[in-house]
Amino acid sequence: MIEIKNLNKKFGKNHVLKTISLSIVSGKVTAVVGPNGSGKTTLIKSVLGLVNQTDGEILVDGENTKGNFSYRNKIGYMPQAAKYPDNLTTNELLSLVKDLRANGDSRSKELIESFNLKSELEKPFKNLSGGTKQKVSVLISFAFNPQIYFLDEPTAGLDPISSSYFKDLVAKEKENKKTIVLTSHIMGEIQEIADEIVFLLEGEIKYKGTISSLLEHKKETKLERAIAELMSGVEK
Repeated sequence: MIEIKNLNKKFGKNHVLKTISLSIVSGKVTAVVGPNGSGKTTLIKSVLGLVNQTDGEILVDGENTKGNFSYRNKIGYMPQAAKYPDNLTTNELLSLVKDLRANGDSRSKELIESFNLKSELEKPFKNLSGGTKQKVSVLISFAFNPQIYFLDEPTAGLDPISSSYFKDLVAKEKENKKTIVLTSHIMGEIQEIADEIVFLLEGEIKYKGTISSLLEHKKETKLERAIAELMSGVEK
């Protein structure tokens, strides 16, 4: 479980996150959405410890993250753009991450097979196609069986078969009571796989709750339309 209490982040005079308080529970998929510049990436990087908050608290399984690095071993992070050392092969990347992670590699064989990566294992990362790089990012994020996932635009560049398998993978991890946070600009995808949604606008939470409740409140069937109304301030 992730607890965020009165979180603020300023970059100079730019107040990016404004007193954010949020609980993210296990066993559900929580989508963080909002327009560009709304604070989504800063919020995620604050939890990951890649950005230092101006004030407020972040707790992961009751453990304060400030000045603490051990909690990161519980997290699998899939960035929007896969950036790893260009000259390392996929096998070498796996070995590198394995040396850094406290929990062992328990599922790389399954993932390599499911994403058809066997023929790509000895190629330098820089020589892989964009879609294959995204598959490698899935592999590295899921191979070490973390308790928490942060997935940033995870299906971008994936072919339909890989995208479908990825969604099955997320559903399985949800059944295993993992904590899953994702961002995506594809509202249909979020409606398909997420349980709860956090809508950010100009650094503030404008909605937090289930997708079904939002659709019911806005009298819509498509999440895209409901989100558009939140952005424009339309009430029904």
